[in-house]
Amino acid sequence: MSLVRTTPPRPGEVAEVFPELAPFARPAIRLHPRPGSPSVGDSSVGGPLLWPAGEPWPHCEEAHLHVDTGFRQSPTEVRLERRLQARWRPDGSVPTLTPEEEVLQERNAAWLAERLDDGPPGLAECPVPMLPVAQLFLRDIPLLRPPGRADLLQVLWCPYEHEPDYKPSTALFWRSAAEVTDILATPPEPYEADYPGYVPEPCVLAPETITEYPNSLDLSRELQQLLNDWNRWQAAGVGVDNSYAEYPREFYDTHLGNAPGWKVGGWPPWGRTDPYPRYCAACEARTVPLLTIASFEWYGDEGRSWAPQEDQAAAADSHYAGLNPAQPTGVEVGSTDNMQIYVCPDSPVHPHTDLIQ
Repeated sequence: MSLVRTTPPRPGEVAEVFPELAPFARPAIRLHPRPGSPSVGDSSVGGPLLWPAGEPWPHCEEAHLHVDTGFRQSPTEVRLERRLQARWRPDGSVPTLTPEEEVLQERNAAWLAERLDDGPPGLAECPVPMLPVAQLFLRDIPLLRPPGRADLLQVLWCPYEHEPDYKPSTALFWRSAAEVTDILATPPEPYEADYPGYVPEPCVLAPETITEYPNSLDLSRELQQLLNDWNRWQAAGVGVDNSYAEYPREFYDTHLGNAPGWKVGGWPPWGRTDPYPRYCAACEARTVPLLTIASFEWYGDEGRSWAPQEDQAAAADSHYAGLNPAQPTGVEVGSTDNMQIYVCPDSPVHPHTDLIQ
């Protein structure tokens, strides 16, 4: 992989400032997805999958009640609109379609008309073809713990929200890449998506291994109080701004704890709820974070300290037409939250769980 992204040094070394937190260090791999043209042989977000032609494409079997949100676009339309937005100019002029985009638009219109021959459905088509979310090769993401001879993880989801948690349902597949010799050329696509944020933009990856420390919510009350000791921060000489004097734990969570963005392993993000343990439905082992699917790679001006060195200029620049350098995948789950996928530490083939935070 030629794409490189590097997390800037943290304002302070956690284990030096707070030796009490040293035992909590965990490795994580920030995926750093960026728009590109991945192939079936690449690790990617929203890219084509190395899927066997003889294996049925996964479909979501649940009922999909169509709620009229005013959004009715196919994944192809969503991506085409993003391409046009990327070429919009501050003066409001609308770019013309390229010949390739005209063909894409005509093909999608014909496909859509064919699907609507029987009239618009009150229910979304069922079963619904799932959309690729991520494809991760072990060679690129060595933190993966695949079963047996597998060296490839594929993650898909249904582009509809499901009750009671109002999130896309997810599916995980482990496989050996060498065993896929006849590749499915044209996977089925859903008729529409609930929201554009459920349609990932094809992205190449720049995996980077870092050391992570937990969100303060994952720590004991005693350690949380330690992080709130302003005198301790001042004595450490980290250079924490005085604006954090009243609540220095916020500085830790913003700049030193778990990294934002798409990642494998590490510590999960929290905020919507306090942490609570999740257990394997098959063996009752406590599950561990596998993948974080993030709405944003960094949050706001304060969180920009996590923007890779190579992206600092873009992160500081203004953006328009809804294009945000912190949201390269186009994914937005929940209320600009994260989806955490957990797996059993004893058996990756046991049922996974997922959670919006």
